[in-house]
Amino acid sequence: MLVKYEEDFLAHLRVERSASNLTLLSYRTDLGQFFDFLSREYQKPSEELSTEMINHKTVRKYLAEMQSSGLSRATMARKLASLRSFVKFMCREDILPGNPIANVSTPKQDRRLPRFLYPTEIDMLLNAPNSSRVLGRRDKAILETMYASGVRVSELVAINMGDINWGEETILIRGKGNKERLAPLGRQAKTALQDYMENSRNHLLQAGKATNDAVFLNRFGGRLSGRSIRNIIDKYVEEVAITQKVSPHTLRHSFATHLLNGGADLRSVQELLGHVKLSTTQIYTHLTRENIKTIYDNSHPRR
Repeated sequence: MLVKYEEDFLAHLRVERSASNLTLLSYRTDLGQFFDFLSREYQKPSEELSTEMINHKTVRKYLAEMQSSGLSRATMARKLASLRSFVKFMCREDILPGNPIANVSTPKQDRRLPRFLYPTEIDMLLNAPNSSRVLGRRDKAILETMYASGVRVSELVAINMGDINWGEETILIRGKGNKERLAPLGRQAKTALQDYMENSRNHLLQAGKATNDAVFLNRFGGRLSGRSIRNIIDKYVEEVAITQKVSPHTLRHSFATHLLNGGADLRSVQELLGHVKLSTTQIYTHLTRENIKTIYDNSHPRR
């Protein structure tokens, strides 16, 4: 029965691939939605769904249903990727004799360029917090650290006190799949972090009347959540009147774009971002075309 194999698959992701709780939730949601589709298609309850129901025809129908529901191609591709991983797991465990959906094509993706902020907008945003206040110093340190290191929001909130190497000006980051990398801190981010540590963090700890190894704390002395980081960014984006939508990932995109525009090579940026595949980083090269014209004009002898 498919439901039983789903639990085995999620256990495999958790134990053998060190998948995060968020990743596990995404897989569970994607597979659950596909099983709901199969229940409607075969008019059977979920506990009676069998492996034979996963085939080229049903998956193509499922993709068509998602398209008619208005889902983006990126969302459809992600849900199909979850299903592919589940089917490959069943093949490895000899639950399926062969891969029945190997020939199902992934929906062609719309090429969407990541949003990023220009350096002047970054300066406005990073200077927005009031550094004379407890939470203002914390927020300044958060924004400076995100832009200096290019970390994901999940990586930021997971930083502990022992992860910061002040002498080397680096932070130990635990990325996807618990893969570790060193992220640079930079002079201004280091200054903001030290100001927060010396003048704000203890106030927040005392408010919570507890010990906490997390670097970034909420007003109650607990570890900040990803949602809290998004709310903090929204607050300052509104204050400085940046017109475009800005998320925590926008700072990560800006980090990569500004490095490439400044002459950094793609593989170094890949390492700094913690990308496994270079192709994931290559999307940022499309954002630097205006810089290419400037380099050409300044460098070519017959420009």
